[in-house]
Amino acid sequence: MKPGIHPKYYPNARVICSCGNTWTTGSTVPEIRTDVCSACHPFYTGEQRIVDTAGQVERFMKRLERRQSALARRQLEARIRQEAEEAARKARARGDDPEKAAAEVLAKYEQEQGEEA
Repeated sequence: MKPGIHPKYYPNARVICSCGNTWTTGSTVPEIRTDVCSACHPFYTGEQRIVDTAGQVERFMKRLERRQSALARRQLEARIRQEAEEAARKARARGDDPEKAAAEVLAKYEQEQGEEA
């Protein structure tokens, strides 16, 4: 090694995390301050910590909620159509009016929706 070109080495440099955790290591500076360490980093702790930057998390959660409610609505509509088709098929087999049977199923769900609101 050339003399005079390398920084001073501190074999017992102290590392201090913002969570309060401290340890020693080798470094070219005597004291190191850090924001996260293995004791507080979410990857190592398994804790989910969300840092909200300008409301991005809230906007994402609203979008997710809308998407999930839209999916639930589509699933409900599909189930209603399926039940109406099944009722119409059974009515045809009995010789009854299939449109009336389907309308009864639809009316039942409309009444349930009115009670929930």
